[in-house]
Amino acid sequence: MAVFTRTAKAEWQGTGKEGKGTLSTQSGVLSATPYGFNTRFGEQKGTNPEELIAAAHAGCFSMALAFALVGAGFTPTRIATSAAVTIESDGPGFRISRSALKLEATVPNIDRAQFQKIAEGAKAGCPVSKALNADITLDWTLT
Repeated sequence: MAVFTRTAKAEWQGTGKEGKGTLSTQSGVLSATPYGFNTRFGEQKGTNPEELIAAAHAGCFSMALAFALVGAGFTPTRIATSAAVTIESDGPGFRISRSALKLEATVPNIDRAQFQKIAEGAKAGCPVSKALNADITLDWTLT
């Protein structure tokens, strides 16, 4: 059984709205990357948890789909996925209510029904999809 652990670190200083923080990842791709109220709920440069979840979901789904297609005997030449993660009020706080995946794929020699079945399976089986307690949708285009 394969088990992998990945780590990230958040450091926060100050209050929720006026404070500021940094995020760093084990790989070093993020290193003291700024985040705060204005990067989360505004347009200030920096990142935020929902943006990172969207990136993780798009990447996870794309890789899961590639593996599933190859496992079914198809070789994808292009898989481009975007994810739009929605955060909304939930009582006194917030919750992630939705992740909308939008996919453009080029897969030679596959019909639409086969592709849809494989893509829906990848959506359900992707580890990030399994971790989210949200409505997950998939809109796809096959070329």
